[in-house]
Amino acid sequence: MIIVKTSEEIELMRESALIVSKTLGILAKEVKPGVTTLQLDKIAEEYIREQGAVPGFLGLYDFPNTLCMSPNNQVVHGFPTNEPLKEGDIISIDCGALKNGFYGDHAYTFAVGEIAPETEKLLQVTKESLYIGIREFKKGNRVGDVGYAIQKYCEDHGYGVVRELVGHGLGSKMHEDPEMPNYGKRGRGKKFIDGMVVAIEPMINMGTQRIKQHKDGWTITTLDNKPSAHFEHDVALVNGKPELLSTFAYIYDALGIDSNEEEEFRQKQFVL
Repeated sequence: MIIVKTSEEIELMRESALIVSKTLGILAKEVKPGVTTLQLDKIAEEYIREQGAVPGFLGLYDFPNTLCMSPNNQVVHGFPTNEPLKEGDIISIDCGALKNGFYGDHAYTFAVGEIAPETEKLLQVTKESLYIGIREFKKGNRVGDVGYAIQKYCEDHGYGVVRELVGHGLGSKMHEDPEMPNYGKRGRGKKFIDGMVVAIEPMINMGTQRIKQHKDGWTITTLDNKPSAHFEHDVALVNGKPELLSTFAYIYDALGIDSNEEEEFRQKQFVL
């Protein structure tokens, strides 16, 4: 059952989402060769708690950390470790925060120093597919419209679209209806209505779409061990249009990147 949010609840969710956005912005300055993902995890937990929130993932389904840290061939749900990041790595950082009874949850895949051009292209296309999917999250469309748009764009570039892992509704629970696959057929699935809030999150592999779940019950890697990218935004349906609750602006500010990619998805002016 889809849980429709009031305008007041959407604003509370925006606050939670922005805590995650700011956390990712702080981490953007720290992602570099030599740093460990456990160090990044500690930074994130301290910052989230300083904002009067609690880490959304810590203890959820017994997950032991604040961040899901998934380098290189890991798709999602990786554990932070003491292994230092290396030049040329990529690292997907997925973060959640719970405040005022509502969750924020989104992700960004970072380059560690200079990365290979083909890996850079994977990150670019995956992030572009996120916005292509968000554009389809509008009144009257259906779940399959978002999935189809993401799938077509990524497969047209020769990439594998993970089937077993999907986006989801978001609210007072981390995972609500509807599931939001990154593949599908136009006109299929649940219909979008005002007040819905979803996490849209393409998980795209450089090679095969197939994945492997490890014995720890969490870590998921690509079956061919090629890199995987993951980008995620929290989006509300407001006045029939997608409204971003999260932002990558803090990341871009930290990295000196100029971007206007989010402008069309903001009905309210966003100020850093």
